[in-house]
Amino acid sequence: MKLADAVAQYVEHKQAMGVRFRTERRTLKSFCHGLGDTDLAQIGPDTVRSFLAGAGPVTRFWQRKHEVLLGFYRFVVARGYVTDSPLPRTVPKPSQQFVPYIFSLAELKRLLAATESCERSRGAMSAATCRTLLLLLYGTGLRIGEALSLTLADVDLEAALLKVRESKFYKTRLVPIGPDLQVALSQYLARRPDHPDADARLIVSRTGTAVSRAAAEGAFRRLRHHAGVLRHDDARYQPRLHDLRHAFAVHRLVSWYRAGADVQRLLPHLATYLGHVHIAATQRYLTLTPELLGEASERFERYAMGGHHD
Repeated sequence: MKLADAVAQYVEHKQAMGVRFRTERRTLKSFCHGLGDTDLAQIGPDTVRSFLAGAGPVTRFWQRKHEVLLGFYRFVVARGYVTDSPLPRTVPKPSQQFVPYIFSLAELKRLLAATESCERSRGAMSAATCRTLLLLLYGTGLRIGEALSLTLADVDLEAALLKVRESKFYKTRLVPIGPDLQVALSQYLARRPDHPDADARLIVSRTGTAVSRAAAEGAFRRLRHHAGVLRHDDARYQPRLHDLRHAFAVHRLVSWYRAGADVQRLLPHLATYLGHVHIAATQRYLTLTPELLGEASERFERYAMGGHHD
């Protein structure tokens, strides 16, 4: 059987089970693209290792590609298309663990101030659009795709609610917003190009068209350099637009600790707000910063010394 035919069957099988499978489909498409019209039986270990290796060291992306191919080869072996999997038997550890970047409040202010530079660039996004997108991502913890997919009909400023439709796990959820973001969105809507269609996107380019993820991330890279918000810890990646979601979660946790709230009781609420199916997914977002660690340590010290466990 041809590789492309087997991949098409596998993708159709997974999507029929209710899995969105978009990222995995892109990975498998890339695998097919590099091999052309190849028969499954002709793909050997060296070919697979070359695809996994890419152009750099072992990273989390290497592991994601391996996971996708592992599922694919389980599928084709079970159906007798090949007798064995050519994947490597051992999975190397990444050269360094990826750690999301948690923006400080000072850095967030610098990024917002830097949005004025968008007016002097040739990018698709105006200063008002760049600023609104940053506030939206940090103020709600939305995924980038969720924020860019919001339509005018999804924004209810009177009720201070956003409707996030069929997000990562095919779930639709209501996301409350605070008064500051409510005002920011109201101001943006008053300035953005008018559109009679309620299904038009909320975040739009200078010409009124939808903003792609690539355009948003490109604009953020320029903002990051203009604001001087850079990593200096030898990490593989510089701060990303998606890290605003991590910052939202960590800053929320810090504020709960400082307010003496019952953090363990509130974590499931945060998971629901972020659109996670399981609380374990939320816990991965809660990267320990010195500030967060200090608040947690102080809480534990009070408890250990006989104080009440808040």
